[in-house]
Amino acid sequence: MKNQTIFTIDSLREDIDLEAKRAGGRDGKGALPNDIWETYSSFSNTDGGVILLGVAEDSNGELSVSGIERVDQVISDLWNQLNNPQKVSRNLLTATSIKKQPTADGRWVIEIHIPRASRFDCPVFINGNPLIGTYKRQHAGDYRCREDEIRRMFAEQSEDSRDAKPLTGFTPEDLDLASLRTYRNRLAAVKPDHPFIGTEDLEFLRNIGGWCHDRSTDKEGLTLAGLLMFGKQLSIQEIAPNYFVDYRELPTTNTTTEWTDRFTPDGTWSGNLFDFYTSVIRRLFRDLKVPFCLVGDSRQDETPVHKALREALVNAIVHADYAARSPLLVIKAPGLFSFCNPGRMRICVNDALQGGHSDCRNRNLQKMFSLIGLGEQAGSGIPRVLENWKSQHYRPPELAESAEPEFTIMRLRTVSLLPEATLTELRRDFGKAFGQLDENSRLALATAHIEGFVSNRRLRQISRLHPRDITFLLGALVDTEMLVKDGQGRGTTYRLSGVPVVDLAVRSEDSGSKSIDSGLKSIDSGSKSIDSGSESSVQLPAPDPKLLELARPVREKSRVREEVIRSTILSLCAGRFLTVAEIAALLNRSFVDLRHRFIKPMFESGALERRFPHQPNHVKQAYRAVEEENE
Repeated sequence: MKNQTIFTIDSLREDIDLEAKRAGGRDGKGALPNDIWETYSSFSNTDGGVILLGVAEDSNGELSVSGIERVDQVISDLWNQLNNPQKVSRNLLTATSIKKQPTADGRWVIEIHIPRASRFDCPVFINGNPLIGTYKRQHAGDYRCREDEIRRMFAEQSEDSRDAKPLTGFTPEDLDLASLRTYRNRLAAVKPDHPFIGTEDLEFLRNIGGWCHDRSTDKEGLTLAGLLMFGKQLSIQEIAPNYFVDYRELPTTNTTTEWTDRFTPDGTWSGNLFDFYTSVIRRLFRDLKVPFCLVGDSRQDETPVHKALREALVNAIVHADYAARSPLLVIKAPGLFSFCNPGRMRICVNDALQGGHSDCRNRNLQKMFSLIGLGEQAGSGIPRVLENWKSQHYRPPELAESAEPEFTIMRLRTVSLLPEATLTELRRDFGKAFGQLDENSRLALATAHIEGFVSNRRLRQISRLHPRDITFLLGALVDTEMLVKDGQGRGTTYRLSGVPVVDLAVRSEDSGSKSIDSGLKSIDSGSKSIDSGSESSVQLPAPDPKLLELARPVREKSRVREEVIRSTILSLCAGRFLTVAEIAALLNRSFVDLRHRFIKPMFESGALERRFPHQPNHVKQAYRAVEEENE
């Protein structure tokens, strides 16, 4: 053990899902815990993770090293169970997946690194029964998968393309012929000599993958790709009940309007994917600034932004899982474009960002778009989006997945990494402390300001720091109270002090038609300050007129003596709990400045008390003036 690094909790990283188990056995010397297999299944079916044996976790989530004495016996039992098909359906581990680490007292901790299973290995289930033995990871717990989720896993495992088989009972009458005609005209304009142009509609559909003959069953008919691309809305929803496409254009902040433009299947148009694409791409391009540019002797009216938006929209459409419960959602907001498609990615995020890896869920849809010059089939779509966005010196696009509900989202922001307006606000809020930070720390705060939160994974996308270095950097910003930490493991995020938790999950109800009405603007709360230059703030109800009157000595003046501000805060908090955000709004003062210069010192001096005294960073933390008789 002389040359081995002693295991400590500090060595853990927060870019992984982590499960700690004491694994002491009856005599405390070590035994393989029975509940390890639910976690093995859930990590495999979600994003992978690490199981620590010999580490105890208390009711507050605090970890402590307990250690294992019979380490080799526990590892041997683990391998025996992994290779028993009656216990687990797939052994995903290799010799390097299991490590034993010495502890300070001469015992051992076992690290089990579980990878994310490929679609060919999912579902990974236990005890020989996929219906009751398949688990997924949500937050910090293991949950049994629903039957429909398990069916989709088996479908993903066996079908390279989900949209290629003929559908039973569907005919050309289920198609919107106007959509098909428009597509054919588009192909003729792009490729006037293409041999498909002169064929009849049925032969044309067969050539592009919209109609096929299954030789194994001798059946032929419309494919799912043909129906999705050119079908009528009601016909599409017969085979894909959760199918729903949605475009929303959000207004600037400080308005009561939920959206300024919305495009969804409402009976006035076909509802199919081709018509959705053609209508949405025009809306995305609307208001884009197109500089005059010559390429040779021809005017070039398309910028890298146009190319990136087109590629992102096609990418969302062809990779979507139309059997999943989430909608296909496109959002255009001030300073932001967001593309969210149902279903997780078939390859990991890092492979998708690097390019060269292609595993399209709907290859016939991809072929149809490619024929008219939209999208590619070489796994280069996302890297091209990144390249075009980078050429404009914008923030790198964000690519992320969610396991519940299942969706993949890409966000493109038309703002630089360190916009001057953001830096000005951060300097104002944090004062000299901000100027003393290094560039990476300023980048982390700017990201939290612009995007509503920052995480280890996001900083890796926009910097070259190692995940461990990012963990320490973010921890230091929490220690200085510039950031507040939420969650744990891979789900850990950080927000600026005083900014409420942002729920980034784009949620939809089971019907699909009632999608995402709640929290749409909170998806990208940071975007609200891009155009307006205003401080990210909490949306508060209209204040009590009595409180406004109490706050008037400070609220209506730009310069006020500190003792007046302190006495006004005590008056506002007399007999009631108010959050710092509420106090800042009443006094018309910066949240961060108010908290650092007044609220914190007044609490430490005993003038104010907390609503949650043992949870300083509680999301709903508030303060009340301490009455004299209670001092």
